[in-house]
Amino acid sequence: MTRMEVTPTENGLIRLFSVDLPPEEITLFRTRSFDKDGEQSSWPLWDALDPTYLDEDFIEFCDIASLEDLGLTGYMTEGLGVSEVDVAQDAARLSAITGHVLIVFSSAFDGIAQTLTPRAPLRWIGTYREDKAPVVFAPLPSEAAKGILAPAAPAHPSPHLTLIWALLALPIVALFLAAVIYGVTR
Repeated sequence: MTRMEVTPTENGLIRLFSVDLPPEEITLFRTRSFDKDGEQSSWPLWDALDPTYLDEDFIEFCDIASLEDLGLTGYMTEGLGVSEVDVAQDAARLSAITGHVLIVFSSAFDGIAQTLTPRAPLRWIGTYREDKAPVVFAPLPSEAAKGILAPAAPAHPSPHLTLIWALLALPIVALFLAAVIYGVTR
Protein backbone atom coordinates (compact mmCIF):
# COMPACT_ATOMS: atom_id res chain seq x y z
CA MET A 1 0.00 0.00 0.00
CA THR A 2 1.35 3.39 -1.01
CA ARG A 3 1.57 6.02 1.73
CA MET A 4 2.13 9.70 0.95
CA GLU A 5 2.97 12.34 3.51
CA VAL A 6 1.54 15.82 2.96
CA THR A 7 3.36 18.48 4.95
CA PRO A 8 1.72 21.72 6.10
CA THR A 9 4.19 23.71 3.98
CA GLU A 10 3.73 21.67 0.82
CA ASN A 11 3.42 23.86 -2.23
CA GLY A 12 3.59 23.33 -5.99
CA LEU A 13 3.30 19.54 -6.07
CA ILE A 14 0.99 17.70 -8.43
CA ARG A 15 0.01 14.12 -7.64
CA LEU A 16 -1.13 12.07 -10.61
CA PHE A 17 -3.30 8.96 -10.26
CA SER A 18 -4.75 6.64 -12.84
CA VAL A 19 -8.44 5.90 -12.19
CA ASP A 20 -8.99 2.25 -13.06
CA LEU A 21 -12.73 2.36 -13.69
CA PRO A 22 -14.88 2.03 -16.79
CA PRO A 23 -16.01 5.43 -18.19
CA GLU A 24 -19.61 4.94 -17.06
CA GLU A 25 -18.51 4.68 -13.38
CA ILE A 26 -16.31 7.80 -13.32
CA THR A 27 -19.17 10.22 -12.61
CA LEU A 28 -20.36 8.19 -9.63
CA PHE A 29 -16.78 7.89 -8.34
CA ARG A 30 -16.15 11.63 -8.38
CA THR A 31 -19.58 12.79 -7.13
CA ARG A 32 -20.21 13.65 -3.49
CA SER A 33 -23.52 12.62 -1.91
CA PHE A 34 -25.12 14.50 0.97
CA ASP A 35 -27.77 13.47 3.47
CA LYS A 36 -30.82 15.58 4.36
CA ASP A 37 -28.81 17.55 6.97
CA GLY A 38 -26.26 18.59 4.37
CA GLU A 39 -23.58 16.28 5.74
CA GLN A 40 -21.47 14.30 3.29
CA SER A 41 -22.85 10.76 3.21
CA SER A 42 -20.56 9.31 0.57
CA TRP A 43 -17.77 10.25 -1.77
CA PRO A 44 -16.01 7.27 -3.35
CA LEU A 45 -13.02 9.43 -4.31
CA TRP A 46 -12.56 10.39 -0.63
CA ASP A 47 -12.69 6.74 0.38
CA ALA A 48 -10.10 5.78 -2.26
CA LEU A 49 -7.67 8.63 -1.52
CA ASP A 50 -8.24 8.54 2.27
CA PRO A 51 -7.37 12.18 3.08
CA THR A 52 -7.96 14.09 6.30
CA TYR A 53 -9.00 17.16 4.31
CA LEU A 54 -9.54 17.66 0.57
CA ASP A 55 -10.73 20.78 -1.26
CA GLU A 56 -12.39 19.56 -4.42
CA ASP A 57 -11.70 22.89 -6.15
CA PHE A 58 -8.06 21.79 -6.46
CA ILE A 59 -8.55 18.33 -7.93
CA GLU A 60 -9.14 17.55 -11.57
CA PHE A 61 -10.38 14.55 -13.49
CA CYS A 62 -9.11 14.25 -17.00
CA ASP A 63 -10.14 11.88 -19.78
CA ILE A 64 -6.92 11.09 -21.65
CA ALA A 65 -8.87 10.66 -24.92
CA SER A 66 -10.09 14.27 -24.69
CA LEU A 67 -6.50 15.54 -24.80
CA GLU A 68 -6.20 14.39 -28.43
CA ASP A 69 -2.83 15.36 -29.98
CA LEU A 70 -1.62 17.13 -26.83
CA GLY A 71 -1.57 13.90 -24.82
CA LEU A 72 -0.97 13.58 -21.10
CA THR A 73 2.69 14.62 -21.30
CA GLY A 74 1.79 17.76 -23.25
CA TYR A 75 -1.04 18.58 -20.88
CA MET A 76 1.27 18.23 -17.89
CA THR A 77 3.92 20.55 -19.34
CA GLU A 78 1.71 23.07 -21.12
CA GLY A 79 -1.44 22.93 -19.03
CA LEU A 80 -0.13 22.19 -15.55
CA GLY A 81 3.31 23.79 -15.75
CA VAL A 82 5.36 20.71 -14.91
CA SER A 83 8.99 20.83 -16.04
CA GLU A 84 9.60 19.11 -19.39
CA VAL A 85 12.66 17.41 -17.87
CA ASP A 86 10.52 15.79 -15.14
CA VAL A 87 7.89 14.64 -17.61
CA ALA A 88 10.51 13.36 -20.10
CA GLN A 89 11.77 10.88 -17.50
CA ASP A 90 8.28 9.30 -17.32
CA ALA A 91 7.18 9.98 -20.92
CA ALA A 92 6.86 6.33 -21.95
CA ARG A 93 4.87 5.43 -18.86
CA LEU A 94 2.64 8.52 -19.17
CA SER A 95 1.96 7.83 -22.86
CA ALA A 96 0.78 4.32 -22.02
CA ILE A 97 -1.97 5.55 -19.68
CA THR A 98 -5.52 5.36 -21.02
CA GLY A 99 -8.88 6.18 -19.49
CA HIS A 100 -9.13 8.79 -16.77
CA VAL A 101 -6.57 10.34 -14.46
CA LEU A 102 -7.00 12.23 -11.21
CA ILE A 103 -4.79 15.27 -10.69
CA VAL A 104 -4.45 16.51 -7.11
CA PHE A 105 -2.74 19.84 -6.48
CA SER A 106 -1.05 20.77 -3.18
CA SER A 107 -3.68 23.45 -2.65
CA ALA A 108 -6.27 20.70 -2.21
CA PHE A 109 -4.86 20.00 1.26
CA ASP A 110 -4.99 23.66 2.40
CA GLY A 111 -1.80 23.36 4.45
CA ILE A 112 -3.15 20.51 6.58
CA ALA A 113 -0.58 17.81 7.34
CA GLN A 114 -1.89 14.35 6.55
CA THR A 115 -1.04 10.91 5.28
CA LEU A 116 -2.70 9.69 2.11
CA THR A 117 -3.17 5.96 1.58
CA PRO A 118 -4.63 5.69 -1.93
CA ARG A 119 -6.27 2.41 -2.89
CA ALA A 120 -8.20 0.95 -5.81
CA PRO A 121 -9.48 2.23 -8.13
CA LEU A 122 -6.72 4.84 -7.77
CA ARG A 123 -3.22 3.90 -8.87
CA TRP A 124 -0.47 6.40 -8.13
CA ILE A 125 1.51 7.35 -11.24
CA GLY A 126 3.85 9.97 -9.86
CA THR A 127 4.30 13.26 -8.03
CA TYR A 128 5.55 16.21 -10.04
CA ARG A 129 6.63 19.72 -9.19
CA GLU A 130 5.29 22.81 -10.92
CA ASP A 131 8.07 24.53 -12.84
CA LYS A 132 8.30 28.00 -11.36
CA ALA A 133 10.69 30.76 -12.28
CA PRO A 134 13.30 31.33 -9.58
CA VAL A 135 12.85 34.37 -7.38
CA VAL A 136 15.42 37.04 -8.20
CA PHE A 137 16.02 40.04 -5.99
CA ALA A 138 17.45 42.51 -8.51
CA PRO A 139 17.66 46.23 -7.81
CA LEU A 140 14.96 48.34 -9.39
CA PRO A 141 16.23 50.19 -12.49
CA SER A 142 14.69 53.59 -11.70
CA GLU A 143 16.75 56.37 -10.13
CA ALA A 144 13.79 57.05 -7.87
CA ALA A 145 14.30 53.63 -6.28
CA LYS A 146 17.83 54.46 -5.12
CA GLY A 147 18.90 56.00 -1.83
CA ILE A 148 17.32 56.09 1.59
CA LEU A 149 13.83 57.30 2.21
CA ALA A 150 13.55 60.12 4.73
CA PRO A 151 10.82 59.82 7.32
CA ALA A 152 7.72 61.85 6.59
CA ALA A 153 7.62 65.25 8.24
CA PRO A 154 5.10 65.46 11.06
CA ALA A 155 1.86 67.03 9.96
CA HIS A 156 1.24 70.54 11.35
CA PRO A 157 -2.25 71.04 12.64
CA SER A 158 -4.27 73.46 10.61
CA PRO A 159 -5.09 76.69 12.52
CA HIS A 160 -8.49 76.69 10.85
CA LEU A 161 -9.26 73.22 12.20
CA THR A 162 -8.24 74.34 15.71
CA LEU A 163 -10.62 77.31 15.47
CA ILE A 164 -13.51 75.09 14.35
CA TRP A 165 -12.95 72.71 17.29
CA ALA A 166 -12.86 75.65 19.71
CA LEU A 167 -16.10 77.09 18.33
CA LEU A 168 -17.81 73.69 18.63
CA ALA A 169 -16.53 73.11 22.17
CA LEU A 170 -17.44 76.59 23.47
CA PRO A 171 -21.26 76.02 23.63
CA ILE A 172 -20.74 72.64 25.32
CA VAL A 173 -18.51 74.20 28.00
CA ALA A 174 -21.01 77.06 28.45
CA LEU A 175 -23.88 74.58 28.99
CA PHE A 176 -21.81 72.62 31.49
CA LEU A 177 -20.95 75.77 33.49
CA ALA A 178 -24.60 76.91 33.41
CA ALA A 179 -25.71 73.52 34.76
CA VAL A 180 -23.13 73.70 37.57
CA ILE A 181 -24.11 77.27 38.52
CA TYR A 182 -27.81 76.40 38.40
CA GLY A 183 -27.20 73.37 40.61
CA VAL A 184 -25.24 75.38 43.18
CA THR A 185 -27.70 78.29 43.38
CA ARG A 186 -30.76 76.23 43.65
